[in-house]
Amino acid sequence: MYQERPSAAVDGAVLWTREQTADAPARPVLPDGCMDLLWTPGRLFVAGPDTRAYAPGEGGPRRHAGVRFAPGTAPAVLKVPAHELLDRRVDLADLWGARTARRLTERIDAAPDPAVALEDVVLARAADAPFDPLLREVARLLDDGTSVAAAAGAVGLGARQLHRRALVGFGYGPKTLARVLRLQRALALVWRGAPYAGAALAAGYADQAHFAREVRALAGMTLGDYCASAKSETPAPSGSSTTA
Repeated sequence: MYQERPSAAVDGAVLWTREQTADAPARPVLPDGCMDLLWTPGRLFVAGPDTRAYAPGEGGPRRHAGVRFAPGTAPAVLKVPAHELLDRRVDLADLWGARTARRLTERIDAAPDPAVALEDVVLARAADAPFDPLLREVARLLDDGTSVAAAAGAVGLGARQLHRRALVGFGYGPKTLARVLRLQRALALVWRGAPYAGAALAAGYADQAHFAREVRALAGMTLGDYCASAKSETPAPSGSSTTA
């Protein structure tokens, strides 16, 4: 079972938990433009931005908790450019040092609500790491369906300047981010009951076939199969989770 809720303390972040039964198949986790700080018993690690579906390994940990950062905000807290973590899962010890990671892992292992304990860690780190408002605005514009050129103009950057800032904040260029956010918009509409064709058009695809091709390209499965596997495990989410 997957559950999530907005963070009350970290701007734009989502707290999530996932407990998976031993016989439940692991579904692919789609790119969502986000990065996550994750916990499983005895381990803290970071999920970088994905350009393709991430397939959790069979037989891995069945209990997870995480803080999913809003697009463009994680690098300020983690102190690492997003592109260095592209399509990677990295132990927190490699970013913050073994001693710090061990101390935080022990604290979260003992917490009654690991997601809230993770939120406390992020909040402490965010105090001296203000988020870049320009990147937040770019993500908002692209999520609204604004073109990359129009988004660059709206924040006063040239195409090359925006691309450089995007690599640091999102892990990839704005065109890739726009593609990922469009897919998430369409899937959110499907979750709310929209037919595939209507969701495709509302999200900015040419038609349902275009939407289906993007799901196959990014998830490695058909649109119907992905939606069926997701609904079998979780309530309707506002985004996607990223697990080990």
